[in-house]
Amino acid sequence: EEGGLSGAPLRDMALATTREMYRLTQGKMAIVGCGGIRTAEDALAFARAGASCVQVYSSMTVDGPGKAREIKDGVVRLLKGRKWADVVGEDARRK
Repeated sequence: EEGGLSGAPLRDMALATTREMYRLTQGKMAIVGCGGIRTAEDALAFARAGASCVQVYSSMTVDGPGKAREIKDGVVRLLKGRKWADVVGEDARRK
């Protein structure tokens, strides 16, 4: 296969890697979550895994530049008054 993988096929592996990096750094380094983020739920999954912020690329090329606002608005709704920082690393704290 020519080229590399991007988007949805990377999501599970990228989430696992984000969780592992958060664990290894004990949450003391900024981590950019990326790979398969298409929805607000995806973005929050990366925050819970330890991502300080997320990068959206493939879904913007498919759905257009409005995708960033769509995800941001969805994240705000799902957080229900909480802050992004409140959920960063939640997966690690649950164990």
